[in-house]
Amino acid sequence: MKIAVTGSTGLIGTALVSSLRADGHEVTRLVRHAARAADEIEWDPVRQTIDAGKLNGCEAVVHLAGAGVGDRRWSDAYKREIRDSRILGTATLAEALTTLDSPPRVLVSGSAIGFYGYTGDRKVDESTPPGDGFLPSLCVEWEEAALPAEEAGIRTVFPRTGLVVARKGGAWGRLFPLFRAGLGGRLGSGDQYWSFISLHDEVAALRHLVDTDGLEGPVNLTAPEPVTNREVTAAMGRVLHRPTPFPVPAAALRLVVGDLAEDIVGSQRVVPSRLLESGFTFAFPTIDEAVRAAV
Repeated sequence: MKIAVTGSTGLIGTALVSSLRADGHEVTRLVRHAARAADEIEWDPVRQTIDAGKLNGCEAVVHLAGAGVGDRRWSDAYKREIRDSRILGTATLAEALTTLDSPPRVLVSGSAIGFYGYTGDRKVDESTPPGDGFLPSLCVEWEEAALPAEEAGIRTVFPRTGLVVARKGGAWGRLFPLFRAGLGGRLGSGDQYWSFISLHDEVAALRHLVDTDGLEGPVNLTAPEPVTNREVTAAMGRVLHRPTPFPVPAAALRLVVGDLAEDIVGSQRVVPSRLLESGFTFAFPTIDEAVRAAV
């Protein structure tokens, strides 16, 4: 297939593009600079400009672009950047797809399990309504921004991605150096649930969403059994053969990362009901397997 991808230089996008090309698919990347190669299309998600004509003939679009939620301390200004990069970018892309003579048959438009907010130890799936706070409201607007594509008859899927277990990049990429140095430990009480997914399974799941006709709307991309942060800490120690003696108090997290701390020590027990029902099989379903795969 000919597939367009936004966010192709990020953790997930880089792995997805590599996987698609390894299987012989033609990948076109949307980039935020003047196109310098035949496989690039210029766009500016914040200024809402895009060279839409070059998307003609793409059979699928995977939209992953957005400012990193965990990349910087959450100030009011950075919250606006997080929001604008997602909502304006999604609206720009969705509107552009409706103008094409040959639109794609599917748009996989990124979202996140932040949609559900704090869930405690209660399991939630795609039928659960949004929670309260910055991330839930962001995810609601983010998904709604793709409405033009849905209304134009393009099958639109929202992968609500969990915490991606990867050695480099993303939130987990920050954990590995600490644990390798023997400085890792639980965060806050350690009782909060983390809904994780290995990078390998994340990429495979995105490709599954592209390939599975009839699958649309929200689909949770998380491993089948979420685990607590205390269990994550133990797994990291086991796999890396390091002690995990240093708990990080919630108050210290707030000093370092600001409002993001509420989501780090908050609990989200998210299960991938629709992904499993659609026939997807996880290669690394447990936390130990996911960490080993990352290593």
